[in-house]
This record gives sequence, C-alpha cells and structure tokens, in this order.
Amino acid sequence: MPPRNDNRVILEFISRGAYVKVSAIDPVTGTEVSIVGDPTRGEAALRQLAIRKLEYVMNKQKKDGRR
Repeated sequence: MPPRNDNRVILEFISRGAYVKVSAIDPVTGTEVSIVGDPTRGEAALRQLAIRKLEYVMNKQKKDGRR
C-alpha cells in the first residue's frame, strides 16, 4: 500500500560532503527506505526518488503479504 500523498511521508535529508542521504518513512506502517544522491539534482528530485522507492517497497511488502 503506497503512501496516500507526500504529506504522509516523513523525509530526512542528511548532507555528507559530495552526497545527500534521503530517508523516507511511512508513519502508519513504520516502513523506512533510504537513497543516496547527488545534491546538485535538487531537493525536489531527491524527494521524488525517495518517495518512489518507499512506494515500491510498500507495494512489494503488500504483494508478499508482509503488511
């Protein structure tokens, strides 16, 4: 089950030199994913990528019967 919208996802950005780690967490299920990206891509692109990964993982868990 994907998050309903961006407002229901907790995002955390951590800059480390030449990269940014973005964590996305679904507050309802507690599912968490992380990506590492180039900060020059911009916050919006990194946010979108992290949310897409979260949706992918949550759909996979639902398909596997885990949540």
